[in-house]
Amino acid sequence: MPTTRATAKDPEVHAGRSAVRTLLRLWPYVRPVRARLFVAAFVAVLASCMGLVIPLVLKWMVDGPIADRDSRGVWFGALWLLLLGVGEALLFGLRRWLVARPLAGVEAAMRAALYRRLQRLPVAFHDRWPSGQLLSRATSDLQLLRMFLAFPLTFLFVNAVTILVGVIIMLVQDWSLGLVILGPAIPVLIVCIVFERRYHLVARRAQDQVGDLTTVVEESVLGIRIIKGFGRHRSQARAFRELSGTLRGTELHKARLLSAIWAVIVTLPELAIGAALVLGTVQVADGDLSAGTLVAFLSTALALRWPVDSIGFLLAMSQDAATATERYFEVMDEDPESEGDSLPGAHPRPHASASGSSGADCGLRFHDVSFRYPDAPADSAPVLDHVDLHIRPGESMALVGTTGSGKTTLTALVPRLHEVTSGRITLDGHDISALPREELRALVAVAFEEPTLFSASVGANVLMGAQESAGEAELRHALSVAQADFVHSLPQGTDTQVGEQGLSLSGGQRQRLALARAVVGKPRFLVLDDPLSALDVHTEAAVEAALRRVLADTTALIVAHRPSTVLLADRVALLSGGRIAAVGTHHELLRTNAEYAWLMAGADEGTDRGDTPHGTDSFEEAAR
Repeated sequence: MPTTRATAKDPEVHAGRSAVRTLLRLWPYVRPVRARLFVAAFVAVLASCMGLVIPLVLKWMVDGPIADRDSRGVWFGALWLLLLGVGEALLFGLRRWLVARPLAGVEAAMRAALYRRLQRLPVAFHDRWPSGQLLSRATSDLQLLRMFLAFPLTFLFVNAVTILVGVIIMLVQDWSLGLVILGPAIPVLIVCIVFERRYHLVARRAQDQVGDLTTVVEESVLGIRIIKGFGRHRSQARAFRELSGTLRGTELHKARLLSAIWAVIVTLPELAIGAALVLGTVQVADGDLSAGTLVAFLSTALALRWPVDSIGFLLAMSQDAATATERYFEVMDEDPESEGDSLPGAHPRPHASASGSSGADCGLRFHDVSFRYPDAPADSAPVLDHVDLHIRPGESMALVGTTGSGKTTLTALVPRLHEVTSGRITLDGHDISALPREELRALVAVAFEEPTLFSASVGANVLMGAQESAGEAELRHALSVAQADFVHSLPQGTDTQVGEQGLSLSGGQRQRLALARAVVGKPRFLVLDDPLSALDVHTEAAVEAALRRVLADTTALIVAHRPSTVLLADRVALLSGGRIAAVGTHHELLRTNAEYAWLMAGADEGTDRGDTPHGTDSFEEAAR
């Protein structure tokens, strides 16, 4: 099961944090709409306090018109009760109208900020975090925050004011009965503190488990062909049930905690009201208290039942919101990719008119480059170790090596999808770490081994690799180079939607569109990671013929596994064990390097050669 980093998965890490302090981090997003929220809170307080006026009207009616048998006074009092009830309802409706639109805007702004941050975070972050965890933060967590801002945030304040005003009214009417009602206050406060601490841990665990469950669902949907192809639907369903059962258990734990606090919060005030009723009745019988005052007192106490009873689920919703805020800012607090001119050891970019770069530094060059993944153990061997490689301007170089030798990692360093651990990479003498990423990625185009297409039209997917001004002419040229003319036979041509991940197309079609995307912008530097692996022999030959014309006008690094792809390049570099073991032409390496000859012999399809050719004759045979 996929897991995130420790801080994202261990609720104990956040156990000591104050929920209030955590929720205060939402202030920058709330500040633009604070005026409407303050007005809404004032309106809610006014509505709630209007409800507390009703017991006072009842007191006047009982001690006045009812005691005096004044029917006109009773109708007058009833009219006041009706007006107060309607006014209270209208004010609560106004409060909801005031918060609905601005809080929807706050949620949208936070979601947009999260999406922007995800786009700017390095590839290493996305390698570390399951997509379901990120998706749950952008959806369910933000919905929890909007609900908190719309309801608990306001009513924790409104109910506190209502309880305070109600208690003052009761103490003014009869202080002895008021003290009886206040009796459960301290036990309820202690229960709330204990509940907050325990509920926080369970709420955090539940929201992380939602992220894990989302990851499983997403992977099952994207991998449905594999699941069906291997008949693994039962095992996947079993994994889903296990995660779902775990989440169910956590949610039941939350429900038990909530029911416990509700039992205390509801029971103790009810007992206090019962005691006040008995004591008040005795006082009325003794003539120490008027019937109207007792009615008003009990009506006020009953009016406070909702503010008191709601404390439990308002605290629960606040804790859910606090954990959602933690999860949101775990992503927002991650360091984004630097914009350039900020990496330690970066060499400043020469001025455009400077001529200090020697011809030996032009093109694409790796200067003593080493790389180790950020989360790799410190004592582990680097993936790339002191790589020195020079691809001259206008030259294309094939990169060959066994699986796991570091070829894809090396190509990912050029557009700075990963940062070098040591050494540097230069483009025409300019250190790429000193180039703004936007400028660097305008110079370098990439086509990965696994072609990724988006839920958009064919044309939009291809033109993603070009400037915004690119149009139909550039699109047609790129499709021609990639031998992707099949798009013209699609239902809407280049306007056809390819569907999620481009799975409505074959692997070869997706790869050709990815290649078209790489060449459409006519980049100065081209990085291709085994771009023809999914093509049939005839299509591969046609693409190679067209690609040769593109490579003549660019500097290219091509990861290759097949001899036919290697022959596209001017020279070949053999990567072995994270180091450049040999550099030369295809035929030179066949004659002089046994490992290279073995790789080419094994990659040459349709032959009956042994695993390892021996002697010069075997090398020449592999070349043929």
